[in-house]
Amino acid sequence: MQMFMKKYAIIVAGGSGSRMKSELPKQFIEIAGLPILMHTLLRFREADPTIEIVLVLPENQIKFWQELLVKHDAKIEHQIVKGGASRFQSGKNGLAVIDDNSLVAIHDGVRPFVSKDVILRSFEMAVTKGNAVVSIASKDSVRLLEGSHNQAIDRSIVRLIQTPQTFQTNLLKAAFTQEESPLFTDDASVFESAGHSINLIDGDYENIKITTPEDLIWAEIFFNLKK
Repeated sequence: MQMFMKKYAIIVAGGSGSRMKSELPKQFIEIAGLPILMHTLLRFREADPTIEIVLVLPENQIKFWQELLVKHDAKIEHQIVKGGASRFQSGKNGLAVIDDNSLVAIHDGVRPFVSKDVILRSFEMAVTKGNAVVSIASKDSVRLLEGSHNQAIDRSIVRLIQTPQTFQTNLLKAAFTQEESPLFTDDASVFESAGHSINLIDGDYENIKITTPEDLIWAEIFFNLKK
């Protein structure tokens, strides 16, 4: 079995706060006394202190983030990388600063409830299978839209995709040499387009992506229940 020397987490945070109806970018909104993004970094640090964290931020948000680190006296070792014009370019920028022959988990900065178990299992599968993409079953009925028509489909064959999405770095870097496509909605779609099969692992329903005011209310309640 191939030996991988390092584990990385690329945390991508490029939100503007528009769907949150907030002037403050959503990743900086505080929950339980800390910015959402800080909670997310701490989840990876607590899951495995050897994981090297790379944070990808829009250039105009980097100074503010550094001020938040000072304000909260946050001792979370990480490297900051300037984001690109798209999610694809931001991922590519993050990959550019990490070593080959490693494993990398790419995670949304506004998913602060990712569990230690999910993080560790994603790395374990990526070692043997090349990649691991976290997913959950749909609780709701699902319909497929086809033009002006729609039809019910069996929800048991549908999976909702989350992060982290974890890969052998050499394989993912090669996938990112493709020309960018509108079909690349996440790293798994980039990887699949390069000819690889995607390996799904079970996530959990707590690992929500905080994007709307309703998500924020849920997050506050959840943090209070965890105390």
